[in-house]
Amino acid sequence: MISEPFIETIRKSICANWESAAFTDYGTERTMSYGDVAAEIARLHILFRTCGVGKNDCIGLMGKNTCNWVTVYLASVTYGAIIVPILQDFRANDALHIINHSESKLLFIADSLYENMDISQMETVKAVFSLSDYAPLAVTEGFNRDGLTPKRIGQEYERLYPKGIQADQLSYSDKQNDEIASFNYTSGTTGFSKGVVTPLNALAGNVKFCIDVHVTYKGCRQVVFLPLAHAFGCAFDFLSTFCAGGHAWLLGKTPSPKVLLQAFAEVKPTCVLTVPLILEKIYKSKIVPQISKPPVSWVMKVPFLDEVVLGKLRQALLEAFGGCVNEVIIGGAPLNTEVDAFLNRIRFPYTVGYGMTECAPLISYVNHKDYKQQCCGKPLEGLMEVRVAEPNSEGVGELQVRGEHLMKGYYKNEEATRLIFTPDGWLKTGDLGYIDKENYIFIKGRDKSMLLGPSGQNIYPEEIESKLNNMPYVMESLVIQYEGALVALVCPDYVAVDADHLTKEMLEAAMETNRRNLNAQIASYEQISKLQLYPHEFEKTPKKSIKRFLYTRVD
Repeated sequence: MISEPFIETIRKSICANWESAAFTDYGTERTMSYGDVAAEIARLHILFRTCGVGKNDCIGLMGKNTCNWVTVYLASVTYGAIIVPILQDFRANDALHIINHSESKLLFIADSLYENMDISQMETVKAVFSLSDYAPLAVTEGFNRDGLTPKRIGQEYERLYPKGIQADQLSYSDKQNDEIASFNYTSGTTGFSKGVVTPLNALAGNVKFCIDVHVTYKGCRQVVFLPLAHAFGCAFDFLSTFCAGGHAWLLGKTPSPKVLLQAFAEVKPTCVLTVPLILEKIYKSKIVPQISKPPVSWVMKVPFLDEVVLGKLRQALLEAFGGCVNEVIIGGAPLNTEVDAFLNRIRFPYTVGYGMTECAPLISYVNHKDYKQQCCGKPLEGLMEVRVAEPNSEGVGELQVRGEHLMKGYYKNEEATRLIFTPDGWLKTGDLGYIDKENYIFIKGRDKSMLLGPSGQNIYPEEIESKLNNMPYVMESLVIQYEGALVALVCPDYVAVDADHLTKEMLEAAMETNRRNLNAQIASYEQISKLQLYPHEFEKTPKKSIKRFLYTRVD
């Protein structure tokens, strides 16, 4: 158990950084200091009390990354309620299921998302509030809507704090770390979402580790573009930065490479947390065009001369991230092997971590100076343990974990909880991998996505896809087993296709060349029999993993 209650950690940070900037809605004039956040939390606590919210009542939260989103989250946790973050990408029916399943009493939601919903379908919600200004959008019978308006709540705040709330007046919940902080619903890659019961201790452990290894620190700067309703962005971009005394710029728009590069240039972040897909897009848009030109490609093959070019490429990439970044931390999915090799070659300060929502999320990490290609760090010393269950002849087996960051289980789902834990208390990750002699973790793929070859060989489709994704005109791919053969579904890189004026026949010919070149790089039992074009991007989870269970056949 982490010794300091997590709610106390939040309170201490607010007091210690009262005048400092805490959050900025990127692209607007709005910046909130830690003192401003404290005042907003106080107003929301008044609103909660007025609505009759009690300890461990659930509060739903759905919308894009904004100052108001993070403030509602902090207000809910410090009040002693259970926050239920809902990804804004969820369909209305899925969001409604989560609201009802969690028995949320209040809902804070973006106006545009509520347009597709109706409070009458919400079984336990008493009032719905706009995330833009906290105005009531809908209330149930028996609630006085006029008494819940920002004006009325503001009047009560002024009565209680006529001079504005001061640091020595902060009074938050006394909930301890073994109690529940949130229900985190994840769509996963294998079916419908389950509610992960996250204790305060799991958040405390993640935040403490992040601060202890100086990923976040007082005065650090973050561009927050990962969805905060997902565990990765919530723990590190948001909570760790806030508890360390840093400043987070909240990017409330789609993080395209163009948008991100502009934000990096303006904010100059000290650390960047990202998923592989976004980094790979930046690599393709910023680096590949440079290293593909004949002068550069020739020089990179010449010993000693290549060091000059690599140094310039490293500096160019650092400048693309704003010029002040100490480390780029990648999580959520495996990093493409080509991108990994290139970043390692130019000595870029990057590392790959490993985690899952059930661990809020971090399981393993190493500083970029100690990173090994294709690894995902080492188990967090003193916090998390990892073992390999039933390893095969190559040492590969299911990774199982235990430690401070573990969830309490799945909400209202005893069967799923029983199935994910071993009898001796280890959590089954569903990931296949091995641990080397230096305690580095290497992941081969998902247990449920592993395929069997004609003679029982283990085939890891993610490894084949990583090679295929580096080939011309391929944006992303998915390898499936259909009627006894391996087939690769490919979503083309239409930008490159259009730039080279390819016809459909020319694109199909290029893909056939890709198939032959791919088969030349992989084992005989991994051979791709057919490469089929797929018209659009594959549907993904919040952490940008393809929902493989949706793609099982060839049309």
